[in-house]
Amino acid sequence: MCLAVPQRVTKVIDENWALVELGAVSSRVSLAFVDDVAVGDYLIVHVGHAIARLDVAQAEESLALFRQIAETLGIENDALHTRVP
Repeated sequence: MCLAVPQRVTKVIDENWALVELGAVSSRVSLAFVDDVAVGDYLIVHVGHAIARLDVAQAEESLALFRQIAETLGIENDALHTRVP
């Protein structure tokens, strides 16, 4: 089973690649499936590819649900406890 968590774009490298972050974790993702990505956008990333863009409200709601699940399960995870700016 795969789980995709919203990640914020911190840098658009070129039309094909961007840097995203979730908490203190940063990674490079392909933009092959998503057009017109800008810094500050939230993306759903699967296996290194951005597959969808979320608005800030959707991203915040999703991250809050993941935090709630982690807290319920007693999981400590700094990435999930980072607030959406």
